[in-house]
Amino acid sequence: MLKAYKYTIYPTREQAILLAKSFGCVRWFYNYALNLTSETYKATGKGLSRNDIINLLPSLKKEDEWLTEPPSQCLQQVALDLSSAFLNFFEKRAKYPNFKKKGQKQSIRIPQGIKLNGDELTLPKLGKVYCKVSRLPEGKLKSVTVSLTPSGEYYAACLYDDGYDQPASTSEGKAISVDMGINHYAITSDGTKHSNLKYYRKYEVKLAKKQKQLSRKQKGSSNRNKARIKVAKVHSKITRCREDFLHKLSRKLVDENQVIVIENLAVKNMVKNHKLAKSISDAGWGQFCTMLKYKAEWEGKVYIEVDRFFPSSKTCSHCLHQVDHLSLDIRSWQCPKCHTIHDRDINAALNIRDEGLRILAGGHLATASGERVRPSKGTAFTRRFSVKEESSRL
Repeated sequence: MLKAYKYTIYPTREQAILLAKSFGCVRWFYNYALNLTSETYKATGKGLSRNDIINLLPSLKKEDEWLTEPPSQCLQQVALDLSSAFLNFFEKRAKYPNFKKKGQKQSIRIPQGIKLNGDELTLPKLGKVYCKVSRLPEGKLKSVTVSLTPSGEYYAACLYDDGYDQPASTSEGKAISVDMGINHYAITSDGTKHSNLKYYRKYEVKLAKKQKQLSRKQKGSSNRNKARIKVAKVHSKITRCREDFLHKLSRKLVDENQVIVIENLAVKNMVKNHKLAKSISDAGWGQFCTMLKYKAEWEGKVYIEVDRFFPSSKTCSHCLHQVDHLSLDIRSWQCPKCHTIHDRDINAALNIRDEGLRILAGGHLATASGERVRPSKGTAFTRRFSVKEESSRL
C-alpha cells in the first residue's frame, strides 16, 4: 500500500532560494501549459496530451535558460498534474483548472534521486535538507512533494510503498454509524456525542484583528507582506487544530468498530444556507469522511455511505413510522404511532446504521417490519427536498 508521511523541513538560505526558483518555474510552466491547452482546444476542439506538454520543455529551456535551474523532474510532473486536473474536470469531480498564484501554497514533486536517511532528506540539486522525522517510515520511497505554505513553513510529503497489499475487508464485528451535526460534531449509534470544538469560532476575533491590520497596509509594501504572513499563521493554526481533532476522532472510531456507516451529505448545497454556512464550513465534514474512508481501508474494515435523501431524522427507529416535517429547533420528539420518545440525533444515527447494514446485506431497497424504509424515487419527499430540508436534519 502507498502511504504518505509529512515532515517539516528546514532548508538553508541557499536551499530556500533554489526552492523559490523551483516553485516559480513550476508555477509558470503550469500556467503556460494550461493556457496553451485551452487555446488549442478552442481552435481545434482537442486539447494537449501529457506527452505533448512534456515535449514543450526542450524548446522552452532553450528560449528561457532560467527553466534549467530547478530539477528537471519537477517540470515533467506538471504534465501529470495538469492531466489529472482535466480528468477530474471531465469526470465532474472538480471545476475547470485554475491558474496558480504566487501568494497561495507552492509545491513541487520529485520522483527520483531522493533519499531519506535519519533526519537528512536528499533532493536533486538541493543536497541534504534537515528534516524533522516524527515517525520512521516503512517501505520504499517513491516520491517527495516539497511544499511552502503561505505562512512560510516548508513541508516534505514522502510517499512510501510498504510492500503489503490492501487487506480484504470483512464485516465481522461491531457496526456503528455517525450522524454529523453542529451542536455536537458527531453522534454515534451507541449514544455517544462528540463535542464540536468550533476552531474557527475560537480564533475568529484574533483573525479579524489581523485581517484589519492587513487591510490598512499599503499594497506592495514589506509591512503588508508581514501582515499577510500573520493572517496566514492564524489560518494555519485553525487548520492544524481541526486536522488534529479529526485525525484523533476518526482513528478512535476505526479502531473500535468493524463497520462504519455515515451519511453522504451535500455540503456544497448546504452552505448556501447563509445562517449555517460558516458553522458547516468550520466543521470539515468532507475531510472527516475522507479520513474515515482511507483509515478503514488500511485496516480491512467496511466504510459505507448512506444516500443523502434518506430521512434519518424523521423516521422512528423503533417502528419505522415517518413524520411529515421536523424543524431544526426540535431536538427530541415522540413517535405518533408507537409513542417512543426519541433524541433527534441518536435516532438519526440508529436509522443510518440500520440502513447501512441493509445496504451491506445486499439490498438497499430492503424492507423492515413490513414497511418500506426509504422513499422510492420520485416521491413527495424527494420532490420537496431542498437545502433548508437537508440542513434541518443536522
